Amino acid sequence: MEYLKIGLQVIAALGILNVWLIRPKKNTAFRGGGATDMKGEFAAYGLPGAAVPVIGTLKVLCALGLLVGIFYAPLVVPSASVLGFLMLGAFLLHLKVKDPFSRSVPSLLVLAMCIAIIAL
Repeated sequence: MEYLKIGLQVIAALGILNVWLIRPKKNTAFRGGGATDMKGEFAAYGLPGAAVPVIGTLKVLCALGLLVGIFYAPLVVPSASVLGFLMLGAFLLHLKVKDPFSRSVPSLLVLAMCIAIIAL
């Protein structure tokens, strides 16, 4: 079970780091509200521009916490908890703008991984 937990930590963390560090300015099939980049996505949700760096910083820190948590376990539950809460918020924002369900899948998958990480 420990290997499963570590695997989920790595997958969730690398997914978040990919979105926020490598592809924030790129168009993807999962951007909410028909946006073509992260700033546009937050605008489509009705969030202020200042929310982008705040949410991004929180998500990156949580992702790093999941990775460091492989070696320092006390970071895992807080990181997965905050990240799970943020993913729930992302899912609800997709619902708010009436996105197709397919755009919500990544947030739901990361939320499910966070729940599993906490439970294991």
